[in-house]
Formats: sequence, structure tokens, C-alpha cells
Amino acid sequence: MATETRGRHPDTRNGCFPVVDPATGEPFDEAPDRQPDDLDSVVDRAHTAWPGWRADPAARTTALLAAADAVEAAGPGLATLLTREQGKPLAESHAEVARTAARLRHFAAPDIPTLPITDGRPVRSELRWRPIGPVAAIVPWNFPLQLASAKFAPALAAGNTVVLKPSPYTPLATLLLASVVSAALPEDVLTVVTGREPLGARLASHPGIRHVTFTGSAPTGRAVARGAAASLARVTLELGGNDAAVLLDDVDVEKIADRLFWAAFRNCGQVCMAVKRVYAPARIHSLVVEALAHRAKTVVVGPGLDPASRLGPLNNAAQLTRVEHCTARALADGARAAAGGRRLDGPGYFFAPTILTGVPADSPVVTEEQFGPVLPVLPYDSVDEAVEAANGTRFGLGGSVWGTDADRAVAVAGRLECGTAWVNHHAELSLAQPFAGIKDSGVGVAGGPWGLYGNLRPFVVHRPQEA
Repeated sequence: MATETRGRHPDTRNGCFPVVDPATGEPFDEAPDRQPDDLDSVVDRAHTAWPGWRADPAARTTALLAAADAVEAAGPGLATLLTREQGKPLAESHAEVARTAARLRHFAAPDIPTLPITDGRPVRSELRWRPIGPVAAIVPWNFPLQLASAKFAPALAAGNTVVLKPSPYTPLATLLLASVVSAALPEDVLTVVTGREPLGARLASHPGIRHVTFTGSAPTGRAVARGAAASLARVTLELGGNDAAVLLDDVDVEKIADRLFWAAFRNCGQVCMAVKRVYAPARIHSLVVEALAHRAKTVVVGPGLDPASRLGPLNNAAQLTRVEHCTARALADGARAAAGGRRLDGPGYFFAPTILTGVPADSPVVTEEQFGPVLPVLPYDSVDEAVEAANGTRFGLGGSVWGTDADRAVAVAGRLECGTAWVNHHAELSLAQPFAGIKDSGVGVAGGPWGLYGNLRPFVVHRPQEA
């Protein structure tokens, strides 16, 4: 049985809950089911560990670099366990582990300067930056390790301690990651608590938490914000996306088809910033549908531990049901499946890669985030029409424009209402750049120095000007 990590010490006093392999639909292990009342002692220990951790930036750098080395050394075991509980192909799990180690290195030695403030008064003022205290990091099941490190690496580098809660669908790899990372850290600097709701809600509203950073759905994000408001904790919310890809009339369909397909279907479409809608000029719409449908029909779908698999299962039964209902609704409304359109026979949570055409513009598969291997392709007559449609949902995470004339594509991309717009690619991020959404896609910023400063507060020191 997997054990919970509290610093370096396992704690299994409470009951456990099953963890399911999405490739089989059957439980294969258990994780500790911590209760909300347990959080008081966890957060108290994080507070106790905080003064020592924040006091020595050089020691933090050494510890985070050692943690990155340890993650790389543990990579094979982490990747295998991640695939077992999340479902993604093993190669993608290895990439996620590598990204986790890279993020620890990226933030290990942050540049946080003290800045003079000059305003003409006879006072010398300095702006300094201080850590804010224990941080609650609440992480979903689609990229559990990568998103965990996106939260705890900058928070720890800034001098905060972290209490991390993974999804109950993917707790095991996070527990293993925490045990690996915590071996390089002082005790209780990073704590992982696993369990089912209302554990996450209680953590978000705990009065000892000073910053809540959450990735998940917009409805849950609103609940997290309400909970954090009780103690006036800072919130960073990375919420849903319904990213549009706008293809221009000069696009080379065959040249971009592979990139476009994988921008939509990587991790079985379970990516907040995946392409979830394609808008194609009416005169080439059928070519786009044909190119994407060919790839959907020929891609190898299977268990993530099978080296031949390029797409794995959906992560959990509830998400499979959501994707089934969303697709069935579109088909009932008159859409046609150019590929897929159904759950695959056999065990596990497998859904055929699906390309939809003839989809009504107000169908939920267009207006909402389906978060699965289903992609509607919609025709348009003018670029203005396409941009209006792309901007016409309550989400605003990312978007992309595809065409041969890059300058024209950049101009169209500048009209998209989202946090990040790409040209001729999609969903590619640097560790140095900010990542944020607008509208229902989030509050606050992750990534780069902007994400780091989200874990700090300004502190100003005034002194009289010397004669």
C-alpha cells in the first residue's frame, strides 16, 4: 500500500481509499484517506518549519537542486506509477517527470532584488520581497506531477512552505514524488495530504494558509475562492479552457495536420490548453476534416504501459461519462462523426478519437470544455466570423492561428481574447513565460518570475536621508 508523506515520515493512522488503473477500470492500490480535522496539525507543522526555511536562501537553492537530481534519479519508477494511475503513455509520463525536475532547477536560485524607490523626498526607501507563509497547492489528475511542481517549486524557492493535495484519482505518483523531494528538504517544508472531499475544501479555507493555488474546473475554482476569502488568503486559479484554433485560407493542411491533431489529442485531450475547437475556411473545411479523421482512425489507442500506444484511456469513469454524453448530444443535434464517436469495447475508460463535423455552434461540445479525445471542426466564411466565434465562449485560456503568411496570422492572433496565443503551433510553454487566462479561465499568473512573485509580498523600509 502507498503511504502518505509528511516530511519524511509515513502516516497511515486513517483509512484508505482505492486507486484505479484507468486502463482496466479496476483498483490496483490504495492511498491514505486523510480527514479535514487532520489538517490543523499539518498546517501547524508547516508554520513551524517556515522560519528556518525562509531564513537561508543559499540553503534553499542547494536543497532544490538536490531535489531536482533526486527526481531525475527516481524517474523510471515515477513515470511507471504515473502511467498506472493516470493512464497516459509511458513516454509522456517520462516527459512529465523530466519537466518536474527542470522546473525545480529553473526556480532553485531566483533573482529577487532589493530595489531603491526614488520619489524626490528626503527619505531613503527600499522595496524588499518576503515570503507569505504556508501555501496550499491543490492539483488535478491530468498532469499531477508537472502541475504540482509548477506550484511548489516557485513557492519553495520564494521561502514558503507548502501543503500539497493531489486529486484522489492520482495520489500515488505525487506521494512518491514528495518522498523523493522531501529527502532533500527540511522536515515539514513540503507535505502531501491525500484524501477525498471535503479535504480540499477544508485546506483551501484553512485559516493558517496564506496562499491557495489551484488548478481545476471553473465551478470548483469559485468554491476555492470563496473558501480562501474567509481568511483573506491570496488565490491563484488556473481554470478551464476551450481553446480555438483558427485556420486561415492560405494554410497548408497536410503540413500542419500532425501538429494540429496532437495539439488537440495529447494526453487523450485532457489538457486545459488543448485545442478544443477548430475553425476552418468553408472551402477547405472538408480537407481539414479528412486529414484529422485519418489521424484519428489510425492512431494506436491502448494501455499507457504498452510501448505501441500513442493515446491512452481517459483518467476516470466520471470523465468518460462526460465525454460520452457530450458526444452523444452533438450527434443527436445533427453532427456527424468523421472518426470515432463512441466508447471502445473492452475494459478500461477508452474512447475512440473523435472528429465531429456539422456541429451546431451552440452545442456543448463547442461552447463547453469537453476535456477528452473529441474535436469539432466548424466552417467559417470570413476571418471576422471566425474570430467572433473563437471569442464567443466564457473561457479565455489560449488560442492559435494557422497559416502560411505568418505576419497575417500574428495579426489575427492579436484579436483573440485569451491569455496566450500561438501561431502555427499550440500549447507550448517555456518555464520562463507567464501562463494566465481571462474570463472563466482563471485568476492570477503562473510561470516565470510572475509566478514566483505570486508567492511573495512587498515589504518597504524607510529611513531618513543622510546629510
